[in-house]
Amino acid sequence: MHFVDAKGILSAQNGMNLYRGCTHGCIYCDSRSRCYQINHAFEDIEVKQNAPLLLERALCSKRKKCMIGTGAMCDPYMHCEEELGLTRRCLELIDRYGFGLAIQTKSDRILRDLDLLKSIHRQSKCVVQMTLTTYDEDLCKILEPNVCTTKRRFEVLQIMQESGIPTVVWLDPILPFINDTRENIEGILDYCIRAGVYGIVVFSMGLTLREGNREYFYACLDKHFPGMRKKYHQRYGYAYEVNSDRNEELMSLLRERCGEAGIECRPEKVFAYLRTFPEEKGYEQLSLF
Repeated sequence: MHFVDAKGILSAQNGMNLYRGCTHGCIYCDSRSRCYQINHAFEDIEVKQNAPLLLERALCSKRKKCMIGTGAMCDPYMHCEEELGLTRRCLELIDRYGFGLAIQTKSDRILRDLDLLKSIHRQSKCVVQMTLTTYDEDLCKILEPNVCTTKRRFEVLQIMQESGIPTVVWLDPILPFINDTRENIEGILDYCIRAGVYGIVVFSMGLTLREGNREYFYACLDKHFPGMRKKYHQRYGYAYEVNSDRNEELMSLLRERCGEAGIECRPEKVFAYLRTFPEEKGYEQLSLF
């Protein structure tokens, strides 16, 4: 990893990325795309060492409390977080100044900061987002090799439920010919229902491929699924949106199960929930007990 001083930390939408790059090794990672201009080796993590200072300045300058988001581009709980504690220092500031938090990860390292997540939610609002893609544990270890498996992430969701912290699941990406099966989606939905998640974000059953992440993805297909690259080339060419042929069937299954369980699966509704600070009109604090 290497260290830099960032010029700013919060986006116009109040999102932040404390790191650039990732060590989780997910074979489909969109953040590898060249359009994001990560001009160093992806696993050589760029650390925004002055992030806490910038965040405190930004929070102090805001006229109105709001939700602060993190994890959309780079996971805030990569391996280096164990040593650096940059995410925790920023959560301490969010807690101290009374802002809300919408945090996304694939890692059970988030449990280290459970005390802060509880504190933030007590005084404002905290939503933990977990990405789940693959119910089969062996397949998960291939697709997402350097991070805890789906079963462990489900256990994290349960711990959040027991702690009174609402959760959202990102059910993506779904890889055609690999995990686009009814059994896979049913398994993940069962986890979501048992963990009492507020919502599930999924636009379609598929993935996106563009320059940078496409090459890495295809190299991983050659390594783990011989012959699959050819299948993708024949079916999708160089398309950006790579949807499963079973998209309609699986999306119908998702909507049906979510409707039965009372889980919100309309992306615009879930995003509105993630963005809404408790003082804003229309927000009702969830009771998970």
